[in-house]
Amino acid sequence: MLLSNDVLVRNNVKLIGKGEKTLFLAHGFGCDQNMWRFLTPKLLSQFTLVLFDYVGSGGSDISQYNKKRYSELEGYAEDIIEIAEVLQLSNAIFVGHSVSSIIGAIAATEKPKLFSKLIMICPSPCFLNFPPEYLGGFEREDLLELLSLMDKNYIGWADYLAPLVIGNGNSTDLIGELTGSFCSTDPVIAKNFAEATFLSDYRYILKDIKQPSLIFQSKNDALAATTVGEFIHSQIKNSQLEVVLADGHCLHMTHPNKIVDLIIEYANNDHDT
Repeated sequence: MLLSNDVLVRNNVKLIGKGEKTLFLAHGFGCDQNMWRFLTPKLLSQFTLVLFDYVGSGGSDISQYNKKRYSELEGYAEDIIEIAEVLQLSNAIFVGHSVSSIIGAIAATEKPKLFSKLIMICPSPCFLNFPPEYLGGFEREDLLELLSLMDKNYIGWADYLAPLVIGNGNSTDLIGELTGSFCSTDPVIAKNFAEATFLSDYRYILKDIKQPSLIFQSKNDALAATTVGEFIHSQIKNSQLEVVLADGHCLHMTHPNKIVDLIIEYANNDHDT
């Protein structure tokens, strides 16, 4: 069992801001807590923010990486629960990007008192197609090919995926940053996380979410079509869907001004709980 301080070091946890309400910010695959920097200046004036890195990402303690634990999203959810318990959080508001939306949902259903609301930025519970009832966007063979590319040409894989994730017409600097972030992650760890992200199916968990949830969806997202956001909205009983006229899978980086005020409004609206 890790001691409390070890948990905070393991996940490079940082607390900023002094607001009464706490926002727990969880970055997506191949990223780190620095990706929230476009939202934090406005958020920290009103909230206490919890920033962290998943093990294997950013400034986390890579020596704590356990391939078996992190072969499923539940392992990452366990980290979130441990961080929240060490910080003695209750009724915090979880903000997750992409796969972290689902990791947060796992944590929130397992320990419902930790989080009072969920805010999901470009979420997907399943990237696979199961026609006709669900289209996650990808055939299994295509995803296996993409994962295979990680072994054969990791730099090529990063160069291919980053523009898809950031989206057409968005900053080439952000594409370069994301490529660099992918490339700075240990390839073995990245592939394990990628398999847990892209080959899993967590559609079943959505109906178990009791917390009010705000879902942000890009109008044009190569990784998650608007039908995915609509599906999540249909499954979470108390949810709100905001489709943003934007390209890409990283609204918090490419269109922070379009979503930050909605995040603040939703977090402060006590009628939603």
